[in-house]
Amino acid sequence: MEFKKNEPVLKEGQICNAIFFISSGLCKSCYNLDGKEINTAFYFENDFATNIQSLTKSVKSAYTIKASEKTKAIRIDKSKLLEAYNQSHQIETFGRKVLEQIMAKQEEHSDSFKLLSPKQRFDALVSKHPDFLQRISLTQTASYLGISRETLSRFRAVK
Repeated sequence: MEFKKNEPVLKEGQICNAIFFISSGLCKSCYNLDGKEINTAFYFENDFATNIQSLTKSVKSAYTIKASEKTKAIRIDKSKLLEAYNQSHQIETFGRKVLEQIMAKQEEHSDSFKLLSPKQRFDALVSKHPDFLQRISLTQTASYLGISRETLSRFRAVK
């Protein structure tokens, strides 16, 4: 599938019925809080994007996943994936590993808010994803890190 910049892959309130493999481009997950967009995750090339809670429990998604730039993704339909699981142990193992990878990435981000200072979160992000700041705006990066744009600018000035 191809998505234009800002085109939703999954809309808040929809039930997620797929996992998306990002082959090119960039997506983000976000939600609106008092008219302000809060970014919770970014999905780069070779990442899998989905809402695990919505996918596994068939509940409405609490957030939107949308393309942050022109994006190509492979859509892996949940029902077809479940059929494939029943036909092949290897595919079932692959699916489990994909979900583990997605959950580990989410837990890492969540843990960063519990265990790291804002400056440490910024340093870890830049260390792990050196091109992050070239592809994602300061406003979106600040939102993702849970800091103000001014604080992010101070952190960048020290680098």
